Amino acid sequence: MMAQFNATQLTAYFVCGTQDLPAGKTLPKLVEEALEAGITAYQFRDKGPKSTLNEDDRLPMAKELHELCQKYHVPFFVDDDVKLAQKVGAEGIHVGQDDEDISRVIKDVQGKMIVGYSCSTSAEISLADHISGIDYYGSGPIFATQSKDDADPEIGIAGLTKLVQQTDRPIVAIGGITEKDLTQIAGTKAAGAAVISMIAQSSNIAETVAAMLNTNWQH
Repeated sequence: MMAQFNATQLTAYFVCGTQDLPAGKTLPKLVEEALEAGITAYQFRDKGPKSTLNEDDRLPMAKELHELCQKYHVPFFVDDDVKLAQKVGAEGIHVGQDDEDISRVIKDVQGKMIVGYSCSTSAEISLADHISGIDYYGSGPIFATQSKDDADPEIGIAGLTKLVQQTDRPIVAIGGITEKDLTQIAGTKAAGAAVISMIAQSSNIAETVAAMLNTNWQH
């Protein structure tokens, strides 16, 4: 089934892999808690030295997580792995600047998947705006983040505001976001927030996701 993109899917966007897990929790358990709480999208991003999945584990884990997302009618995105996304029939793919070539990805999945693309500078948005087939941009890090070893310098609220004003495509903000930042981020007219540790490390996931859902986003 072709996933239809809607900017409201970016409201409460959870990004998580085994490298982000708190002690004593499995990835399916954490993702289901987030789904129960009302996240609007989930991205399977499993990479880096702290990942506990080997190559053989990735496909069964992705299938299990996709089934959970389907149960809650939430789009399932795969980070930077078109083949894996195709094998599990993911609703979406998210591509970074240093990942697979965006034009090739679009050619492979257009009409079958939602396409997200990381753009954190004015120059990156200018180039991407000329490529058809991208549904949304992920922009950041808004603040310094512990979740990515190779994170770019933070762009802050001012940087995010400029990017949102520059493009007609919806932007989801990512990087170091906490609950207290949500109103300020929504004030930039970003479509939502993509978070890792804010949900993964939350002591009350239901409350954390509710805070995201109750923020006054501009869609």
